[in-house]
Amino acid sequence: MLDNYGIRTDLALEATERFTEENVEVRGVEIHEDYNEEKDIRTTVVKITTENGARTMGRPQGSYITIEAPGLSIHDEDYHREISLEIARHLQNVINLERELSILVVGLGNSAITADSLGPHVVENLHITRHMIREYGLQSLGKEKMHRISGIIPGVMAQTGMETSEIIQGIVAETKPDIVIAIDALAARSTRRLNRTIQITDTGINPGSGVGNHRVGLTEENLQVKVIGIGVPTVVDAATIVHDSMAHLLETLEEAEQKEFLEEMISPHLHTMFVTPKDVDETVKYLSFTISEGLNMAFEEIGG
Repeated sequence: MLDNYGIRTDLALEATERFTEENVEVRGVEIHEDYNEEKDIRTTVVKITTENGARTMGRPQGSYITIEAPGLSIHDEDYHREISLEIARHLQNVINLERELSILVVGLGNSAITADSLGPHVVENLHITRHMIREYGLQSLGKEKMHRISGIIPGVMAQTGMETSEIIQGIVAETKPDIVIAIDALAARSTRRLNRTIQITDTGINPGSGVGNHRVGLTEENLQVKVIGIGVPTVVDAATIVHDSMAHLLETLEEAEQKEFLEEMISPHLHTMFVTPKDVDETVKYLSFTISEGLNMAFEEIGG
């Protein structure tokens, strides 16, 4: 019912839940779930394997890894380290890190707006190595092998007058990375997933998607290099709040009555409003550090 009112989500997991609730099996979509009871971490991998699956899901073909961890909203260093290790493990599965790579990390978003500052803060906490290796060589860092990590915070169009994709295309053409990792804030359909969920996908990312400002995507098709997208939902559509608060009442109504009721309650102006938790300042600060540590751990060692 929510989909009829334009309430959207950036999480592939939430897109699949709609079909699960309706007992509809989507051909070309595989779902694998794992729950670690001791750590209270649920990992769901959604693989879209066919064009039919992509059309039905409204997302590109590829893998979407969702890490749900209720403890992410609490400042617990030990727990956040476990999440960093999970991120590193999944990245090592998605990217072949057995050989030296040049990796560009893009921190998408507006650092002046807290709920949209996740990407910039992640880049600020990264171990940047490309310039050191180019200037002084690996020996200066006491390593025989090391990934060349570079980072960029491109800002948003209102600040630069340029599409983020234009900026990144120029950087990719000049520096020629082997892979691009883009970090961004996302939107969720469920309030319980705000700041408690991390999505990793090998399909790239659309800058500004979290607040509905769809820009040209950072994808392998556009950049001619593999793009990994990492995001955390920090906002929820205001219309979702209305729906969730009325959920028990809606269950007592017939479908036609639900439709009429929602049309009255969810006015069009709600779809331009996004809500974020009141402690988002602190939460984004340690969430960004958790993700950057996951990246640092993943890039730390080179096999072979």
